[in-house]
Amino acid sequence: MDFIPFTNEFCVALEYYLSEVFKKSNDELTKGFWCDGVLVPSSEKQLEKKSVNDTRKIETIAFVGLDGQTPYELIVYFGKYSLRRYARGSGLDDCLPNLDEVSPITIDIKSKKIELYLL
Repeated sequence: MDFIPFTNEFCVALEYYLSEVFKKSNDELTKGFWCDGVLVPSSEKQLEKKSVNDTRKIETIAFVGLDGQTPYELIVYFGKYSLRRYARGSGLDDCLPNLDEVSPITIDIKSKKIELYLL
């Protein structure tokens, strides 16, 4: 089987990245939020290169909130650069958007859903 870039290591990078997004955010609703983990999706089919190429996303769970323990649906959307890297089996860490530019995530606290857009 080819190397799948959505690894435990990438999930740890996502965890730290989301915590930084919350730390830098001016949104009063998420003030004090942090992330205490991102799961590798249990569906191996979802991680297959063809599936990612077709759907351009991976859905998983992130634990966030004031205590970092509330499960949120995390949808990671792939842009052109990250889609290419995924297809090649390359790491995705450098596909995370710059935190100083536009907000890289949307969060809906009521539905407990986060959308992250990779480059």
